[in-house]
Amino acid sequence: MQTRPSKRELAKKAALVRECALTREAKPVSELLRFALSPQGELVPDIDAKAPGRGVWITDSEAAIMQGLKKNVFARSLKQKIAVSSDLAQITRSRLEQRLKGALGLARKAGQLQTGATRVKSSIASGNVLALLTACDAASDGRRKMLATLRSQALEAGLETTACHFDILTSEQLGLALGQENVIHVALTHGAAAKSALQRVKKLARFNAQPDIRSQPAEKDTNETKIT
Repeated sequence: MQTRPSKRELAKKAALVRECALTREAKPVSELLRFALSPQGELVPDIDAKAPGRGVWITDSEAAIMQGLKKNVFARSLKQKIAVSSDLAQITRSRLEQRLKGALGLARKAGQLQTGATRVKSSIASGNVLALLTACDAASDGRRKMLATLRSQALEAGLETTACHFDILTSEQLGLALGQENVIHVALTHGAAAKSALQRVKKLARFNAQPDIRSQPAEKDTNETKIT
């Protein structure tokens, strides 16, 4: 006999879903971005969704933010006149990148991140890779060889798919995040800090994608490559 979920469970589930102010579609908060008013009355991205007061939820994509600005969605949702920067999308991207860089740094300190072709290949061979990040300005030959290694490991392990692959930061950005020079290959290995970093990676990848915001499928990131 199946038991009914408790009120607490229902409330917790409801808290994980919000409505996009642009499309009016209910989505998991992981697929949305929250915007709130600063003390100065300016609309700013609330990346961690912790700012006090009323907020506006928008689909996690640059296209959705641009459409929201064009249609005056933010002011209408907050029901007041607000100051909104025309560079809101770029400001949001910068903050998403900052959060990602911080998360990558924490994963490195926790010993759940490897850099350099040799160490990354070793992590892949051990089957301990959660996700692979390649600098978006990496040489095509080096990228191809690393992805071939990832595919080969999956075949040897009898897996249908491998760890996710992303290329959303430059070698300089990865280097600054990790305190190294021009990082090309990064492997996130299993662990809580690495999983947290992976969520940041996915959020930025989703933001950079250009989906049809009228019918956006879940978990479809054009900056993410799933090797089959």
